[in-house]
Amino acid sequence: MTRVSLFHNRVETLCLLNATEPLSDVWVAGWVRTKRDSKNFVFLELNDGSTLANLQIIVDNDIAGGTLLDIVTTGTSVAIKGHLVASKGHGQRWELHAQSIEVLGTNHTDYPLQKKRHSDEFLRQNAHLRARTNKYGAIARLRSFLSSSVNRFFLEEGFKLVHTPIITGSDCEGAGDMFRVTTLSPAVKHETLSEDFFGKEAHLTVSGQLAVETYCLALSKVYTFGPTFRSENSNTSRHMAEFWMIEPEMAYADVHDNMDVSEKFIKSVLTDVLENCDEDMQLFFNYVDKDLPARLANLVENPFERVSYDKAIQILSSAEQQFEFPISWGHDLQTEHERYLTEIYFKKAVFVYDWPLEIKAFYMRRNDDNKTVAAMDLLVPQIGELIGGSAREERLEVLTEAIKSNGDSLDDYWWYLDTRKFGSVPHAGFGLGFERLLMLITGVTNIRDVIPFPRTPKNLEF
Repeated sequence: MTRVSLFHNRVETLCLLNATEPLSDVWVAGWVRTKRDSKNFVFLELNDGSTLANLQIIVDNDIAGGTLLDIVTTGTSVAIKGHLVASKGHGQRWELHAQSIEVLGTNHTDYPLQKKRHSDEFLRQNAHLRARTNKYGAIARLRSFLSSSVNRFFLEEGFKLVHTPIITGSDCEGAGDMFRVTTLSPAVKHETLSEDFFGKEAHLTVSGQLAVETYCLALSKVYTFGPTFRSENSNTSRHMAEFWMIEPEMAYADVHDNMDVSEKFIKSVLTDVLENCDEDMQLFFNYVDKDLPARLANLVENPFERVSYDKAIQILSSAEQQFEFPISWGHDLQTEHERYLTEIYFKKAVFVYDWPLEIKAFYMRRNDDNKTVAAMDLLVPQIGELIGGSAREERLEVLTEAIKSNGDSLDDYWWYLDTRKFGSVPHAGFGLGFERLLMLITGVTNIRDVIPFPRTPKNLEF
């Protein structure tokens, strides 16, 4: 029997569903979503992950070869050769009339994904299979497209991609507890740290920012896009132990330039998704959040508001709405405050800038008032904080004092301080959680549902 390479010869269902004319002798392969029997034929709905829609396949019982179709059930993988013809059925343009069928993988009776709606919690427990469902297949395709859109934006804007370390010897900003990396036995005392792999404490990175800054001060415009880790024992719908961060850095930029680039970036990737991922986006428009189209259109079409932290506190203090958390200068904004500003007061995305220095990281540039730093947060409806960034403190003396005031050792940051000793320039950057961006785009409210395998406290199943 002549070997047929499915890899080279099969046609994705996306291409077949978008065909402009009938086709003969085409190979398809995928997983059976549904099976419906009639007297002389079997109707299969096949999905290969290339698109949300299924391809209907009509199989003559005689072609199937005896009882072959008896073992085909929901979840079975098959390869089929046939003719693509105009469909007489409602809601579909094409269907495939099978000439031959081969079962690639049978399906056990305990297959958890039956033809019914499953809860998100159930699908999290079956994360290794959930990409086969409509919703999670769409999320996976959107995640892939959005990743390429992120890279495309920065490359087109002249940024260079830098791969920053995942294992690090220093904390970026005290952003959260860090995962320890060690080859020592748990029974070994801390005094023998010199015997560890790196001879010092090592951790999984919470941010690539400090490392990518060093390349900013050589290449001018750079970004890093990779996994980051926080060992915070937080079981919320907005936090995970492992997630992806987008972190650009720009030489010769201040906090206002930072806001300009942030706004341009958000509008660019949203437009890209809306123009190129319509089929998958319709699922979220219709079944996840019916207000999502208007909310995304608002972000794309309207300029983002810009207010100082002082002004934001004034607005919140004067609000008729009662907040659970009191409003006072010098404290961080809570989600309820962020949503009031974006959803009720301004009814759009809002930049809040010039924050109190006591609640921001040591590397943020101190303003002349000596009370605030040139930091900015982007707040968006439904999500709250989406982006955090600042102008970076480029002055050696000021940065040195900030590290000391933070209670950190200068020895741990000698390399970072070197960039301020040797030809420092003003620069700025921001950080954006990739999963938060996906939540914004899809309307999904639990961050565990926009990453393939969520890592949360007591959850390392896959």
